[in-house]
Amino acid sequence: MPRSLVTALIGALSAVALLAAPAGAQEKPIRIGVLYDLSGPFAAAGSVPGSIGTQIAIDLVNEKGGVLGKHKIETVSADSQSKADVAINEAERLLNQEKVDILLGVFSSAHAVPLAAKVDAQKKIFWITIAVASAVLKDKNLQYTFRGQVHSDQYGEASPAFIAENAKSKLGMDPKDVKVAIIYEDGPYGTGIATSNEAAVKKQGLQLVFKEGYSASAADLSALVTKLRRARPDVILHTGYNPDITLFLRQAREGGLRWKALIGHGAGYAQIDKLRETFGDDVDYLYNVDPVAAQLLDPKTLEPGMGDLIKVMVERYRAKTGAKEVPPHASMGFNQTWILLDKVLPIAIQKYGGWDADAIRKAALEVDIPEGGTIQGYGVKFAPPGDPMSGQNLRSSPVVMQYVKGETFVAWPSKIKTIDPVLPLPAGHPYASR
Repeated sequence: MPRSLVTALIGALSAVALLAAPAGAQEKPIRIGVLYDLSGPFAAAGSVPGSIGTQIAIDLVNEKGGVLGKHKIETVSADSQSKADVAINEAERLLNQEKVDILLGVFSSAHAVPLAAKVDAQKKIFWITIAVASAVLKDKNLQYTFRGQVHSDQYGEASPAFIAENAKSKLGMDPKDVKVAIIYEDGPYGTGIATSNEAAVKKQGLQLVFKEGYSASAADLSALVTKLRRARPDVILHTGYNPDITLFLRQAREGGLRWKALIGHGAGYAQIDKLRETFGDDVDYLYNVDPVAAQLLDPKTLEPGMGDLIKVMVERYRAKTGAKEVPPHASMGFNQTWILLDKVLPIAIQKYGGWDADAIRKAALEVDIPEGGTIQGYGVKFAPPGDPMSGQNLRSSPVVMQYVKGETFVAWPSKIKTIDPVLPLPAGHPYASR
C-alpha cells in the first residue's frame, strides 16, 4: 500500500476515534450528588434555602466555564424527605448508581451522623454544607468527610457567653443570678447543642434551673411549658426545627410562660420569615445563634471581592424565591459549596491530577483561608487526621443575631455587632416577664 494512502487512512481513523471518544480530561464534567431535604419538616426549617444557596454557587462556577474555566459541574439532586433512611438510600444511589464524584449537602445532623460513617468507609468525599452536630466528626477520625460549617459545640458556647457578657449592663444582674433553662429536640442536632449549652452555662457562672429534651415530632409540648413555668427561667436556650418551635411558642403563650430572652440555635430559628407568617410581631426580639447571613456583614471587613459575591448571591436568591429575607442557611449552602468549587477543586486538579477522593482530600487539607476570606467572615483550615475533630473547619464561628421589626441584626460578638441588643424583652411584649 502506498505510504501516502497509509498516512491518509491513519488520519481518517484518528479523526473517527476522536469523534467517538469521550471528551478529554480537560473537558470532563465533575459529577456532584446534591442531597437536601426538599420535602418534609426539615425543608421549611432551612434545608430548601441551603439547597438554593448551593445551586447559586454551582451556577456561578458553570457560567464561567466550570472549575478552572473548563470542568463544568454536573449535578444529580436527591430529596432526603426529612427521613434518615431515605437520606441513606439516596446517598447510596448517588454514589453507587449515579457514580457521582462527590456527595454534597445534608441539612439534618440526624442524617449526617450515619451518612458520614458510611460514605467515609467507601472512601468517597462527603462535603457537608449545613448539618452542625459535633458528633458527626468528633473522635471519628474520618478521612474523606469535610465540613466548612460551624459545629454544635460552638453554637452551644455562644449563647451563654452572650448572656454572661450582657447580664449586668442589660439585666442588672450578676451572671450567677441569671436563671437559664435549656430545651431541645432530642436528635443529634439538639442534643449536641444542649450538651454544649450546659457546659457553657456552668463555665460562664450562670444558674441552670431546667434542662429537658423532647421529640421534634411531638404533638403536644404543654407539659414542657408547665415545667418551665415552675422553673421560672430568665433566659431560655432552645434548639429545634420549625414545626416544634411553632408548637412551643403557641403553647407558651397559651400557658402564660414568660421570659427575659429566648435564644434559638439555627434550624427553625433561622427561618424567621416562617415564624413571622405565624406569629407576626410576636417574634420581634427573638435571638438566633448561627453562622452569619452574609448580607449582614460589612464588606469592608472581608477580603476584596467577597462583598460583590455576597451581592450576587442575595440578588439571585431573592429573584428565585421572591423572599425579602435571605436566611443564614442560604449563605451556608453557598459558602461551603463555593469553598469546594473555588478553592479545593482547583488545587486537586492542578496539584494532584484530578478530583478522585484522595486528590480532593489532600487539596482540602492544604486550603488555608484567613479570617475575612469567605462570605461568612470566617476563614478555613480543616483539622487533619488524628485531630479529635478531623475534617472540621477549625476557623468557623457563629454569631448571635436579633430580629427587630422585620430586620436581622448582629448582636454578638461585640466587635462586629450592628445593634445594641434589646434585653430584656420590652414591656408589653406578649412573652415579656411581668
